[in-house]
Amino acid sequence: MNGWKRSGRGAKARLVATLEEQESSVLRGLVTEVRQMLAGRSAAYPADELAAITGMRTGPSTRPDDRVLARLLPDFTTEDADLAAGLRSLHEPELIEAKDAAAALVLDTLPADGGRVELTVEQADTWLAALNDVRLALGTALDVSEDMPDDLDPADPRAPHIGVYQWLTFVQDSLVQARMQVR
Repeated sequence: MNGWKRSGRGAKARLVATLEEQESSVLRGLVTEVRQMLAGRSAAYPADELAAITGMRTGPSTRPDDRVLARLLPDFTTEDADLAAGLRSLHEPELIEAKDAAAALVLDTLPADGGRVELTVEQADTWLAALNDVRLALGTALDVSEDMPDDLDPADPRAPHIGVYQWLTFVQDSLVQARMQVR
């Protein structure tokens, strides 16, 4: 991938990139993994009877135990534990639904064997949300920090995976830069 480019102007503007087959496969796999993690969280807390009667969905009131999921589904506030629990219960199902919809759009618009991706401005915004989720998940799993060197010692178990994180950073940054050119 050489990065995202703007094509066209105004309402007809599109953001275009070409991904190699391996790049498409890696991105598809990572988006699918994030989606499965979120689905697992939802499945662990099935809808209750009150939700079925009132139409108000509720979710768990506790933070995920898994640190990657906790990063994807952060507390809504840290000032009051009861308030945080209530807000999580009310809003987490919608947050998971939005993240799943973003991931689904990426999978729908990403050619399985690589190739050209052409996005509307709205689709690009959704891609950015999904890419952010994938980077957050992978960065958390790899313990990425600001003071981490670009090249890890080959003996470091994270070393083989940091290149994927750096590539995702490039993909996201390139899309942000192209998106900023569209008015």
